[in-house]
Amino acid sequence: MTLLQALLIEFEHEVHNTRKLLQAIPAKDLSYKPAPNSWTMGQLAQHIATIYHWYAGTLTQDVYDMATDKLERGSAEDIAATLDLFEKNVAKARAALQASTEESLDREWTMKVGDRTILGPMTRAVVARGFLFNHIYHHRGEMIVYLRATGNKVPGMYGPVYEDGAGK
Repeated sequence: MTLLQALLIEFEHEVHNTRKLLQAIPAKDLSYKPAPNSWTMGQLAQHIATIYHWYAGTLTQDVYDMATDKLERGSAEDIAATLDLFEKNVAKARAALQASTEESLDREWTMKVGDRTILGPMTRAVVARGFLFNHIYHHRGEMIVYLRATGNKVPGMYGPVYEDGAGK
C-alpha cells in the first residue's frame, strides 16, 4: 500500500468520525466556552469544518497564503451552517487528495500569511499528516471535552464510549 492509499483510507474513516462528532453538537450549547480565552463550542466546530478547506490549498499549491484564501463560513452560532460548511469542505478536500500523487506528496510546501512564513518548507506528505490530519484530531479531542462538560453524549468513534457503559 502506498502512502497516498493509506491517507485516502484514513481520510474517509476519519471524515465519518468527524461528522458523527459535529452532528452530536446541540444548538443550545454553541455559546459554551470552558474559559474566557477559549473558543465557543460553535467556533471550535466551525474551525474543525474549516480545516478541511485547507486540504485543497495544501495539496495543490507550493505556497499556501492564508492571507489571500477567502472562505465564507457563516455564523458559528448556526450548527446547520457549520455542518454544511463541513460537507462542502470535505468534498473539496477529498477531490484534492484523490488528485494527489506520490510525487506530489514529496514536493516541498510552505504556508504563509502575507510575507510571514508560518509552516515549512516541508513536504506535502508531512503537512498532510502533521498539519491537516493531526490538527483535526487535536480539535476533535477538545470538542469531546466541551461536549462532556455540557452534559452531552459523546459519539463512539473508535468503539464504545463512557456514556455507553465502557469503563464503568
